Amino acid sequence: MFDFRGQGKKLALVAMLFGISATAQAGESRLLYASLGDTTRAPIGWVEFCADKAAQCQGAPLQPRDIVMSQAAWRDLVKVNRWVNETVKPLTDQEHWGVIEKWSLPSDGYGDCEDYVLLKRKMLMDAGWPRQALLITVVRDKKGEGHAVLTVKTDKGEFVLDNQNENVVAWTETGYRFVKRQSQSDPNVWVSLGDTRPAVSTASARD
Repeated sequence: MFDFRGQGKKLALVAMLFGISATAQAGESRLLYASLGDTTRAPIGWVEFCADKAAQCQGAPLQPRDIVMSQAAWRDLVKVNRWVNETVKPLTDQEHWGVIEKWSLPSDGYGDCEDYVLLKRKMLMDAGWPRQALLITVVRDKKGEGHAVLTVKTDKGEFVLDNQNENVVAWTETGYRFVKRQSQSDPNVWVSLGDTRPAVSTASARD
């Protein structure tokens, strides 16, 4: 089992070192993607995950907020991304659970892309980062396959934590096509990002 709580304590001090700025509701419609569409269906597996881990999904809608990026905050994102990528071993849901798609925290050390995302999100939230700035995002990777990443919204732009990349990069540097992501105000509302074709996320080895 991972020591989520221990990792969160290490990050808590960092979370206190940078400010968090509230943005207007209209901020979510400031387009950084080719297209920001209407609300859409949650990815396969999200509803079932929320039924099992309600604490990770519950909460009243909140005002969208962006992280004010600092050097300490940047180091923290890089540390979390690399630690999770190095600690969790890639395994498809079919191999792991015997089903095509299942979202879960990788407490046994194995998982596919959305499980990496869930752990990174949990660690940052446990450290005090606002969930409104930590958005689970479904994309199509460079092979055109469904993939999940964590988008972090900041005053310096939007950055991606990805199990296929040890580096934290701007969304424009991923080479991905963005399909949908959580709304900033409500984690159970999903917003289309332009590519409307279904995208089932799957585990993949890191590059």
